[in-house]
Amino acid sequence: MKEQSGRKATLFEAMIPIIALMLFLGVGIFMYGASPHVPLVGATAVAGIVGVYRLGFKWKDLETSMFDSIKMAMQAILIIMIIGILIGTWIVSGVVPCMIYWGLKILSPNIFLVAAVLVCAVVSLATGSSWSTMGTVGVALLGIGQSLGIPIGLVVGSIISGAYFGDKISPLSDTTNLAPAMAGTDLFTHIKYMLYSTIPSLIICLVIYGIIGMKYSGQALDVSQIELIRSTLLSSFNTLSPVLLLAPVIVIGLVVFKVPAIPGLLVGAVTGILFAIFLQGQSIGVILESAQNGYMSQTGVAIVDDLLSKGGLMNMMSTVSMTICALSLGGILEKTGMLEVVASSLLRFAKGVFGTVFCTMITCFFTNAIAGEQYLSIVIPGRMYSKEYEKRGIHPKMLSRALEDSGTLSSPLVPWNTCGAYIAGTLGVSAFVYAPYALLNIINPIVSLILIACKFKIAKIDDEPETCLNLNNGETINLV
Repeated sequence: MKEQSGRKATLFEAMIPIIALMLFLGVGIFMYGASPHVPLVGATAVAGIVGVYRLGFKWKDLETSMFDSIKMAMQAILIIMIIGILIGTWIVSGVVPCMIYWGLKILSPNIFLVAAVLVCAVVSLATGSSWSTMGTVGVALLGIGQSLGIPIGLVVGSIISGAYFGDKISPLSDTTNLAPAMAGTDLFTHIKYMLYSTIPSLIICLVIYGIIGMKYSGQALDVSQIELIRSTLLSSFNTLSPVLLLAPVIVIGLVVFKVPAIPGLLVGAVTGILFAIFLQGQSIGVILESAQNGYMSQTGVAIVDDLLSKGGLMNMMSTVSMTICALSLGGILEKTGMLEVVASSLLRFAKGVFGTVFCTMITCFFTNAIAGEQYLSIVIPGRMYSKEYEKRGIHPKMLSRALEDSGTLSSPLVPWNTCGAYIAGTLGVSAFVYAPYALLNIINPIVSLILIACKFKIAKIDDEPETCLNLNNGETINLV
């Protein structure tokens, strides 16, 4: 065995890079509107300085740890890249427009709030993006809700609930791919385990929204914006036949039969290419451009163009590069033991599975509040707690679910978080107004904790040895 260089960090030393990260992100994001990438690189440099000059580690060892950390997330990085291709091909083939077209048709004047949740859930599930959903269909629904006299905070809350439900469980979502990568499990295991808490939470939300919405039933409904979207979609593609829904059905079927994520998503992308050629009559050049740089909608209707102009491999590179930057920081923090010191301090009073998950959720929320970035609320706690979950024999899919239940869902509830700021800028409503009505984002973490307290579907590593293999060097190999 190689001799271990460096000494164990104190809590003060371990907090230096974390405080630096908060400072750099605060200055970069809130003062200058910068992306998190460069602040992450700056915090990585601070962690390296502490590791080398304070703790006595060799830079070569820290560099190796950075590479190992990135390597562990290569599956997620590849999936994110493939998802960019998948989205581009599914839009140019009419698959995504078809899902949006038929999803909008369920809107009913008697159950507006429930319909708003379901419409946003369908669109977000199809696109994998809560932001695109809120910025397009959400804007249309907001106008309709206001015309009915429904309080604006309630309307926006229902939009957010639906958008984040779809984003949370869509295999096309970057956060849905990021969480299992940080925890050490695979995409489809993560999604299936989330359903135990997410589906009951959605049902509870729909019941509450339905009861509240009965107050506004029977009023006149102006659906001109929705009809504009549907008619524009219909005229922009040769067909929006339900046959196009075979593409997501095929991908879901592959999930059921436990086909690994990468080949399963590639099959979905190939299906989109075939539909684009034979059903939409698109040329190979247009399809390749959509897969590479994203689909560019030119219908002349701004709201539709904003909804469909997305996807493509290159449009995922910002997410990929930010993930690499964050994992580089995590690699140094892990190698020097600083993550373990911080995690051990936080978990000192956390007893059992419930205490461990609760501590994870609190950390995710405070990361959202302090760092102001949704991705960091998944990456940082994920790296902090992954080894602790392993030590306690808790399956990594419980960590990945906790990261999504708290990190993903709490981000829009923080006004200064990038998600809260985006919603305020897009829909014109502050988080202080809509947060009490974003029921899914509030209820889902509570339901998740209640299920754990009731010992429902507690997953231990020893109970499911076939799903992952943790090696002595810390690397996790997914077996499904």
